[in-house]
Amino acid sequence: MNNAPHSICLLRLSALGDVTHVVPLVRTLREAWPRLELTWVIGKGERRLLDGLENVNFVEYDKKAGLAGMRALGRELRARLGERRRYDALLQMQVAARANLLSAFVPARRRIGYDRARAKDLHGLFVNERIPDRPGIHVLDAIGSFCEPLGLRQTQVRWDLPVPAEAYEWARAQWPDDGHPTLLISPCSSHALRNWRSERYAAVADHAAARGWRVVLCGGRSELERRTGDEILAAMSAPALDLIGKDTLKQLPALLARGQLLMTPDSGPMHIANAMGTKVLGLHAASNPARSGPYSDRRYCADRYDDAARKYLGKPASELKWGTKIEHDGVMDLISVEDGVAAFERYVADHSAG
Repeated sequence: MNNAPHSICLLRLSALGDVTHVVPLVRTLREAWPRLELTWVIGKGERRLLDGLENVNFVEYDKKAGLAGMRALGRELRARLGERRRYDALLQMQVAARANLLSAFVPARRRIGYDRARAKDLHGLFVNERIPDRPGIHVLDAIGSFCEPLGLRQTQVRWDLPVPAEAYEWARAQWPDDGHPTLLISPCSSHALRNWRSERYAAVADHAAARGWRVVLCGGRSELERRTGDEILAAMSAPALDLIGKDTLKQLPALLARGQLLMTPDSGPMHIANAMGTKVLGLHAASNPARSGPYSDRRYCADRYDDAARKYLGKPASELKWGTKIEHDGVMDLISVEDGVAAFERYVADHSAG
C-alpha cells in the first residue's frame, strides 16, 4: 500500500462490448486501492451504458470534436488534477489513431500501453511502458493485464454492471413469467459483414418456438436493425415479441438478463449479455470466438472461423495472426441454419429443465 498510486486515468472510448471488458479491471484496481482516484475517458454512448459505476469519474470525449475537443479534454483533466498536475498512470487501452492522439492530451507520469504485437497506428509513440506480451488470450484478459505494470494481477473477473432498479422493472414488464424459456435475438453488429442472413435467424427462431421457447427480438434504432428485424419477423412462421428500438442503453442489460439464451453475431450485446450472466449463441465466422467471443462460456457458439480462414485467406486459423478479422462478403454464410440449431440444442441439452 505504500506504493499505491493516488490517481489513474483509463482511456477506452468504445465500443459497447469493449468497455464491458474494462469493468473487471476497474473492480481489480478498486479492490487493491479503495482510495484510488479513478478517471475514465470514454465515449458518449459507452458512458450512458456504464453511468453509475461507483467511484469512477467519467470524462466524455466526442469523436466528432476533433483536435479542438482533444485540447478541451486536456484542459478539463488538468483542472480536475489541480496542484497534482499529472496522473500517476494512464492506461491507454485503445490503439486506434484517434485514441492514440487523444492520449497525448492526458497528463500522466506513466503511460502504459499494449505490447508490440497488439499495437498499431503509432501506438508505441504515445506510451512509455507496455503490458506483457501474451499471445492467444481473450480481449478481456489483455485489458485485465493493464494492472500488471502497477504490481497487480487480475485473478477474478467481476462485472456487476450498474443497472438501476427501474430498468429491471421495465424488463420484467415486457413478457410474463409463464415458465417458457426465452431466446433473445440481437441480429446486428456494428460491423455489417459480421451479420447473419435474416431468414437463417428466422429458421432457428422457429425451431426454438417449436420447442416451446418464446422468441424476442431486440436491437437499436438504426435503419439496418429495423429492416433486419422486419425481415426476420416476415420469414418466421411462429410469433415473436419485437422490442427492436424500444429499450435504452440502461434497459438493455436488464433485458438481456431476462433471457436464457441470446443469439447474436460478435457485437456489444454479446458481451453485455455475458456480463449479465446470460448464455450466448454467438455466430462466428468473421471473428475468432477464442479472442472476442462471450468470455465466460463459448460452448454455445456456432464457430466457422477456421473454415473462413481456409476459404478466404488460404490457411488454417492456427496460422493467422491473433486477432485477424475475416470480414469478407459472404463469410457469415459459412454458418448454416443447422449450425445455429445445433448450438441451440447444445444449450437445451445442458439445461434440460429449461
